[in-house]
Amino acid sequence: MNKGLFRVLGVRPFLYIWLAEVFSQIAMNMLNFVLIVAVFQLTNSSSAVSGIILTFTVPAILFGVIAGVFVDRINKRNVLLYTNFSRALLLVVLTIFFHNLIVLYIIGFLIFVVTQFFIPAETPIIPQIVPKELLLPANALFGIGIYASILIAYALSGPFIILLGERNTYIILTLFFIISGFFILLIKNTKKNELIKETKITKEYIMSEIVDTWKIIVKTKEIFQSIFLLIFFNTLILIIATIGPGYAKQILNISVVNFPLLIVTPAAIGLIVGALIVGHYFENFKKDKVSTSGLILIGITTLLLPLGSKVESRSFFVWLNGMLPHFFAISNLHFIIVLSFLLGIGGALIFVPSNTLIQEKTEDKYRGKIYGFTGALTGAFSLLPVIAVGKLSDIFGVGDVLTGLGVVILFTALVRRFL
Repeated sequence: MNKGLFRVLGVRPFLYIWLAEVFSQIAMNMLNFVLIVAVFQLTNSSSAVSGIILTFTVPAILFGVIAGVFVDRINKRNVLLYTNFSRALLLVVLTIFFHNLIVLYIIGFLIFVVTQFFIPAETPIIPQIVPKELLLPANALFGIGIYASILIAYALSGPFIILLGERNTYIILTLFFIISGFFILLIKNTKKNELIKETKITKEYIMSEIVDTWKIIVKTKEIFQSIFLLIFFNTLILIIATIGPGYAKQILNISVVNFPLLIVTPAAIGLIVGALIVGHYFENFKKDKVSTSGLILIGITTLLLPLGSKVESRSFFVWLNGMLPHFFAISNLHFIIVLSFLLGIGGALIFVPSNTLIQEKTEDKYRGKIYGFTGALTGAFSLLPVIAVGKLSDIFGVGDVLTGLGVVILFTALVRRFL
């Protein structure tokens, strides 16, 4: 870890925000997986899983930009505090009706409505509490926090459900949101935009703020391309989450409950390693080229994922395993774990540079709205793919869907690379 990473951890408000992020992200990612598993076990359908994924994305379409307008007017620290406690209260309701499919959809939807106010306050608060020269290591650490949280969440999700049951798991997630809120309480009030605090929120004001923000996005090349990449990356995550249970069952022939430990965990480790690499070595590289490299890596690994059940039977691997000691023999799962790790590294190559560019090129009074736009556009652009991959996976199988997805990712990366 270089001096920049150590220095940013020495900024006390950033440390509190980072710890709050870890607990809230663990709670959200565990909740995502628990809801996906609960719906899949109740229905045994990828299409039904698409439905719960939509409860994650539709709130962003409906409220993402508007939430950004409100968050840019008020104290972001207070927004983080109230949204954590609100999500904890909603989870209390879920502990009572956790076997009701309709309630799962409704509470999932409401939690993600609240989260739309959390998102434009979380990452945009970094430039308020961190010096500009520390933004890249700060975003690298923030990325590490997010993906370490994913690692912890998905490693714990299966064992929690098996050992504690769904209800007790929801109770623990409630406590995580409360702990996150406690760390936010330790932060002194951050600044808000004094120039607009007296402005009344009207339809005209909201529309003018949305239009002004959109003009900034489309006129600033770095912001536009960074948002595009974040949208693309977030959509890929939602697509993989949709077909993940089917992938575990159809390709790997493993229990859905084991999917996060064997597949998502190495991907999260890859994201952490990738974020460390970017924060340590890539400060002087062009950020857009780093992001395109990440996209190419993700495309190649996605194309290889359908081979997960066939590696052991390939002649090369049969020969190689015959040469290796039994302990080092390569299995299907070994192959998939390596691919998942590489997927994670590719994700970090997109996430860290893209967020850093957005923060470098925006003013504080627009930053929340820009992240609100990012969430809303992610929801809008992911809506059809999430529905489609669920249906296509049920009809054609997960392997064919992954192959098509890999082709699309590589084509997008190559267009960016050469144009």
